[in-house]
Amino acid sequence: MKIVVIGGTGLIGSKLVALLAADGHEAVAASPGTGVNTLTGDGLAEVLTGADVVVDVSNSPSFEAAAVLSFFETSTRNLLAAEAEAGVGHHVALSVVGTQRLPESGYFRAKIAQEQLIEGSAIPYSLVHATQFFEFVGGIVDSATDGSTVRLAHVLIQPMAADDVAAALRDVAVGASTTARVDIAGPERFRLDDLARRFLAARDDARQVVTDPAATYFGALLEEDTLVPLGEATLGTTTFEGWSAR
Repeated sequence: MKIVVIGGTGLIGSKLVALLAADGHEAVAASPGTGVNTLTGDGLAEVLTGADVVVDVSNSPSFEAAAVLSFFETSTRNLLAAEAEAGVGHHVALSVVGTQRLPESGYFRAKIAQEQLIEGSAIPYSLVHATQFFEFVGGIVDSATDGSTVRLAHVLIQPMAADDVAAALRDVAVGASTTARVDIAGPERFRLDDLARRFLAARDDARQVVTDPAATYFGALLEEDTLVPLGEATLGTTTFEGWSAR
């Protein structure tokens, strides 16, 4: 199959392209760096010619509320229109576990808007909701840091390795569309504040984590289970200890 990966030169996209190519598929990495711009539409018609599947793992360069909403709405509209013209049979999009439960977040509101556009199109689709990546735990810690103190809530989180995210996306992309959401997560659950302590300890980082029920997650308050799957989920195999040891 010809499978076009939008955002195919990024963290998840590059891993996905490699997996698909190793399986014998024609995997095409599409990004502004390869001449494909979903915001302007440049290069879309050409790259989608003959494509069977499109996997969108692109992300906004800005997380400011208005900018991220504009990115996902514009990009998704352009991409779906080009897919319809090219006769693409399966649209796969990577989203985030907890999106519908955190509308206070401008980023999650933008992801909701993206999903609504996909669900309203005539193209068969699959939505893959992933928990946070191990690779982004450092960013979570940094965002919660004030001086030498890190303030985080004692809520559940079930992060996963980027390699496992790519593997799950590979399986969805080569299968039939689900016209539904598929949740994927890591094999272990942690408390967010405890995970931050383990992350910092593994790096000999002297910052101190303070458990704060009022601490926000990128500006939004969290409930106990906001960041974890509520029902069935496909679990990765990479543990935090295994990932950290790399």
